[in-house]
Amino acid sequence: MRTITLSYPMPPETAAEWAQPQVAALGQFDGLHRGHASVIASAVALARKEGVPAAVMTFHPNPKDVMGKGDYDGYLTPAKDKQEILAGMGVDILYIIEFNEQLSRVSPEDFVSVMLLPLQISTAVVGFDFHFGYLGAGDPDRLRELGNGRMGVLTAPPFLIEGQKVSSSGIRKSLQNGDLTLANTWFGRCYHLRGTVVHGEKRGRTIGFPTANVQLEDRYVVPAKGVYAVRVFYKDEVLHGVMNVGVKPTFHEGVTAPSFEVHLFDFAGDIYGQELKVELVSFIRPERKFDSINALIAQIGEDANTAKSLLSAES
Repeated sequence: MRTITLSYPMPPETAAEWAQPQVAALGQFDGLHRGHASVIASAVALARKEGVPAAVMTFHPNPKDVMGKGDYDGYLTPAKDKQEILAGMGVDILYIIEFNEQLSRVSPEDFVSVMLLPLQISTAVVGFDFHFGYLGAGDPDRLRELGNGRMGVLTAPPFLIEGQKVSSSGIRKSLQNGDLTLANTWFGRCYHLRGTVVHGEKRGRTIGFPTANVQLEDRYVVPAKGVYAVRVFYKDEVLHGVMNVGVKPTFHEGVTAPSFEVHLFDFAGDIYGQELKVELVSFIRPERKFDSINALIAQIGEDANTAKSLLSAES
């Protein structure tokens, strides 16, 4: 997959370099959940049928982040994760449009005439609730009208699971409420965090449960504070473990920024400075304060056993 960064207005020489008949799925696609996947799969299938490249056009940063609106509080799939997932979906070209205040004021007409038609997009594939242009004035019907016979528009229907429309906002709420089962079902995969192992307080090793303190590499949506069964990808290894997301109230008071500490089963290597991808497989329990260190140690042991059982069932 080739990744191309674009900015508005797109210079004619840039358009000339990348212009070719192609099918493009348009959208923010944060989360790349099953609803997004249905839109992109439709674009890929049509592109294969027509013998042209399959493209995805998205924006970065998230428009809600730039405009300071809505329920935006981080990324479900930061840029690196988005590229990795899209590459596995058969996408040939990823266009990332730099979103800024100038672009937020662009009319639907100018967006189509400056950013879409010059690339010779033959068909744009969008979700039923797709909006674009200043104040979201453009919708699929307006996009089709502005295509003016040069660009067709295919609108994907809502993707429903048990009668509910799969959405990024719904996944965010589920993660923050500890409903990991629903979030992962809507994703179609396990939610994951990615970061680098850094030095922490090293308290875990003193109580028999050494942990890797993971510093997130991007602004991820933070799940509910608590303990999770996790699958960890380290280089070419897939490891099992248990992760605590929270402020460690047994040891601290007044801390608000959560830490992400992973205890890996049957692993004793030095991984400081290494990148880990941590998949959240199951939510075990909320974080809580313990009356004693011994009570905490006993609970961690139970959590580890619970995680091992859950992860064995997933294998």
